[in-house]
Amino acid sequence: MGMTASTEAFPARWWHRLDDGRIQCDLCPRDCKLHEGQRGACFVRQRIGDRMVLTTYGRSSGFCVDPVEKKPLNHFYPGTPILSFGTAGCNLACKFCQNWDISKSREMDRLMDQASPEAIARAAEELGCKSVAFTYNDPVIFAEYAMDCADACRERGIKAVAVTAGYIGPQARREFYAKMDAANVDLKAFTDAFYFKLCGAHLQPVLDTLVYLKHETEVWFEITTLLIPGRNDSDAELEAMCAWIERELGPDVPLHFTAFHPDYKLNDLPSTPAATLARARRIALDRGLNYVYTGNVHDPEGGTTRCPGCQTPVIVRDWYRILAYRLDDEGRCTACGTALPGRFQRFEGAFGPRRMPVRLAA
Repeated sequence: MGMTASTEAFPARWWHRLDDGRIQCDLCPRDCKLHEGQRGACFVRQRIGDRMVLTTYGRSSGFCVDPVEKKPLNHFYPGTPILSFGTAGCNLACKFCQNWDISKSREMDRLMDQASPEAIARAAEELGCKSVAFTYNDPVIFAEYAMDCADACRERGIKAVAVTAGYIGPQARREFYAKMDAANVDLKAFTDAFYFKLCGAHLQPVLDTLVYLKHETEVWFEITTLLIPGRNDSDAELEAMCAWIERELGPDVPLHFTAFHPDYKLNDLPSTPAATLARARRIALDRGLNYVYTGNVHDPEGGTTRCPGCQTPVIVRDWYRILAYRLDDEGRCTACGTALPGRFQRFEGAFGPRRMPVRLAA
């Protein structure tokens, strides 16, 4: 069913009143403190009267069926289609945002596609999608909507995926990820200076989210780092990041290094050279990480998954295209029987690299 005007003031969670009369949003580490009518830094959470509301519940910037590899997730039901959507706004202020027209939107009337959680789950089932992704902008800021969608999806056997920067407070983190089956978390850099200067945020809450996912949940997650020339791509920073991942999360968490292109407020920088992606991948592999990928480029070697037991190329990819698949229904190498980490099922052919916009019925 479609949403009505009243849902624009959907009651938000994770906030409390302050002694000075303001209310504080507890969703993310920004701790926005609001007077009547003010919105948080994300722009979509607003104080109305003595409560916090989510202004984008049920309102989307558009729906599209993508390959799951585009999220990117390489170990979560490879080759399957995923119904993707976002809303508007963001709780970070990344100067290099690649989806800035959505995440930085201040025009709520651009959110023309309206759908209830039940309609989204039904559409995913009818379209043959294995999962639904909350993406394009960060689902943390529309957590109530994403969580309700995840519940509706679960009733139909559809998986829920969060594509996120991981910038979320402890209480909300527990409740949000309890609803998710998988996540791709942007680890944007490995210095707090980068997060503060280029994202208006801090590194530690993101590291806390990654540690929480690994040690406190069953959520399958992968990590993405967009390499920006001269900003987060030094050998020293990459070595420190990969050493932390191996030590705190283990060697089997997939890591994606993706190519930057000039956009938004960083138009003066060059695109990431292919050699930088290859260098970062080599650093990660040398640090003991087992699954390291390159993205936003044609690089079959950087897209290929190899069996940790016999080094057979078990999934060969070029960008979002799967060229060969050599795993059984349980995700074991057909050459030596070694089980790969992730979530797998019978492979019946890949959705492919196409992007298919869809309109949901009311």
